[in-house]
Amino acid sequence: MLIMNEMTAANLRSAFGGESKAHMRYKVWATKAEKEGFPNVARLFTAVAYAEEVHASNHFNALGDEKGEYLVASMAGFGVSDTSQHLEWAAEGEHFEIHQMYPAYLEVAKMQGEKSAIRSMHYAIEAEKIHEKLYIEAKKSVDNGEDYDIEDVHICDVCGYTAIDGVPDVCPICGAKKEKFTSFIK
Repeated sequence: MLIMNEMTAANLRSAFGGESKAHMRYKVWATKAEKEGFPNVARLFTAVAYAEEVHASNHFNALGDEKGEYLVASMAGFGVSDTSQHLEWAAEGEHFEIHQMYPAYLEVAKMQGEKSAIRSMHYAIEAEKIHEKLYIEAKKSVDNGEDYDIEDVHICDVCGYTAIDGVPDVCPICGAKKEKFTSFIK
């Protein structure tokens, strides 16, 4: 039984906590978007909440044989406002993960040779880049008083890759086949 290096394990636990919180936060914000008359934004939040669940599950599974009770420190925004503000907060959270959190965590995992952690974090950071872009685009629409112009959102069950308006034959992040996507249909 191999035990993961503690620094990488702590980073995975923190990432698990952050992704779990994002999952729930996006579900709450989806409900608010629906009530405000933005059903496409609500679908986007719901779909990305699922992608964050995929990331959290990957991090949890990458920990392998880790066991115990841990206080998990993770960044997480709190609050309920309006859909425009929620999209801004969501984009800021994704930006933090892309440019600060995951790059640092990845370097530690690489230094410690933790292959499962490297894979899990790589999947997450690549998917988060798409989430940030989608949230920024959606905010522009909402700020113009319009719903985000998307149809369906598709999430890779393996890595959390997010595609709108079409499922790729092969996931560009992890190589999973199109059958491994969950669709959030209009």
